[in-house]
Amino acid sequence: MSQKTISIVTACYNEEENVLNLYNQVREVMVGIGKYEYEHIFIDNSSKDNTVTILRLIAAQDKNVKVIVNARNFGHIRSPFHALLQARGDAVLSLVADLQDPPPMIADMIREWENGAYCVLGIKRTSEENSMMFWLRKQYYKLVERISSVETIQNFTGFGLYDRKVMDQVRAFNDPYPYFRGMIAEIGLPTVKLLYDQPARKFGVTQNNWYSLYDIGMLGIINNSKIPLRLATLAGFLGASASFLIAMIYLILKLTFWSTFSFGLAPMLIGVFFISSLQLVFLGVMGEYIGAIYTQVQNRPYVVELDRVNFDYPPSLPKSNAPDCLLAPRSI
Repeated sequence: MSQKTISIVTACYNEEENVLNLYNQVREVMVGIGKYEYEHIFIDNSSKDNTVTILRLIAAQDKNVKVIVNARNFGHIRSPFHALLQARGDAVLSLVADLQDPPPMIADMIREWENGAYCVLGIKRTSEENSMMFWLRKQYYKLVERISSVETIQNFTGFGLYDRKVMDQVRAFNDPYPYFRGMIAEIGLPTVKLLYDQPARKFGVTQNNWYSLYDIGMLGIINNSKIPLRLATLAGFLGASASFLIAMIYLILKLTFWSTFSFGLAPMLIGVFFISSLQLVFLGVMGEYIGAIYTQVQNRPYVVELDRVNFDYPPSLPKSNAPDCLLAPRSI
């Protein structure tokens, strides 16, 4: 019987201060487990710093490390997903480069997988990030939970282990702009949740800006629910009913107090601006759905690769003796 393989996938963008430390921690965990062949796939999203140089150096010393270099930055959705589809393991782990997903949890996830779990998900219990941001994220997860057509997974960012059967189902979605967390919830195979306390980023600066957070947040809503569209219809009915009721009240008041009652401009202006604002909001919502359809129709590749390193080498058992040059991150 051939040795089972674990694939660990890490997406990078300007992470020169973290990738070597992450590599060493992952290798240490896999050496400690010892019984699985493994590969660690790094996908670089066209970094502007020395991330690729460091990854090439690591890959030259350790053939278990595979590197994909993108031709340009393909965004925070498509690039990580492309790397997940390149994994050859019987189980696939997704792990961020900034060390906010604790590498020691890999051993716990593999243990749960050995016990029969198809998905082992890291669930944030607390976070050392800004308390306001953590609160806002929790409120967002609760909102998605309420409006979703499937049971979603709160405080889950994608950090986890996925059996090959799960990854085959993920591939079958054939979604050109995938919401990975929603896919895992949609598949619904037996899942184990492991709680962890998310540490703060120690080196570098996060590349997630408000636009990227909005992008993935809106993607989570439109991929899991039709309620925003139906709210537009409901708001239209309610607005029309309220307008008709107010018009009848004004008509009765005018007929009753013909010579003294004045409509005035203020109610009309307020009504016009309110209805206009409502229309713009729901036009934006419908635009998000139409944009998602447009992306599906385009069916573009997730990324265009500039280079890939070590994919000709099969995964192997991890070696405990790392080259000296890989033990001092600051010396490179």
